[in-house]
Amino acid sequence: MKRRRPEIVGDEMQKVISTIIGTRLKDPRVPFMTSVTGVKMSSDLTHATVFISVYGDEKTKKDAMDALEHAKGFIRYEAVQEIKLRVAPELHFKLDNSLDEAARMDALIAKTIADDERRRIEREKREQGTGANEEEAGSENDR
Repeated sequence: MKRRRPEIVGDEMQKVISTIIGTRLKDPRVPFMTSVTGVKMSSDLTHATVFISVYGDEKTKKDAMDALEHAKGFIRYEAVQEIKLRVAPELHFKLDNSLDEAARMDALIAKTIADDERRRIEREKREQGTGANEEEAGSENDR
């Protein structure tokens, strides 16, 4: 299946912007654990929505997004220098919380599994206790 040009350019923009943020952007508000999770290009390649994942608390995330907004022109210029495009796309940064959601879901799944295991063990103990009582009752009736 043939890929469309916006998807191809978006994939290349993701690689380039990730490199720019990781190596050339010197703003201390952007933490080391900042990554570009995706880039969605408009069909005419004039706009790029850049999805950013930042590891840290809400203040760290807000500071990183502010820093990226501040450095938008620099990132745009550097990206267009590496990817030869006729038009430099306008960058729109969006915070991507999918990794936070995935971690939250993992924690919920782990908690559910632990609760199920605890209930299974309790049920087995109750059943063993009930089985022992029935055996005692049966032996008393034999007498």
